[in-house]
Amino acid sequence: MSNPDLSKTVSAASEDNEKVVVPLLGEEVAVTKETRETGRVRVTTVTRQREELVDELLAREQVEVERVAVDRPIEAIPPVREQDDLIVVPIIEEVLVVERRLVLKEEVRIRRMRSTERHQERVTLRKQEAVVTRLPADTPTGKANLISKDQSEVHTQEKK
Repeated sequence: MSNPDLSKTVSAASEDNEKVVVPLLGEEVAVTKETRETGRVRVTTVTRQREELVDELLAREQVEVERVAVDRPIEAIPPVREQDDLIVVPIIEEVLVVERRLVLKEEVRIRRMRSTERHQERVTLRKQEAVVTRLPADTPTGKANLISKDQSEVHTQEKK
């Protein structure tokens, strides 16, 4: 293919005063791409199950409630307080006398106790495998050739 911009003439004088014309040519190339099917792939998933023993330490917290009678007059309402692992909740009662007084009736003491125990349980785990089978491109007659089973690829991914 010639480009008109690249076609130029060069003149030069010879001994006989003749002009020599040298044409300059250039070529271009055009490249195109097309998509061609060279084969096919079939992907299927297979789910497998297996049992596994889970062995973990579990923490347990229990509370013990103890009621302590106090029955003494107070001037103000005491706040809820903590002493080490003990929470003391004051229970207040108003008693009507000739005068009104606050009397600490009782305290509720809540103690936290922590323990651990070993827990074992059988659980069922599943995982999927991707089975990839390469298939050839369709032949001009429209029929695909069969591929033997040993040309399949298996990809495994475990679910967590």
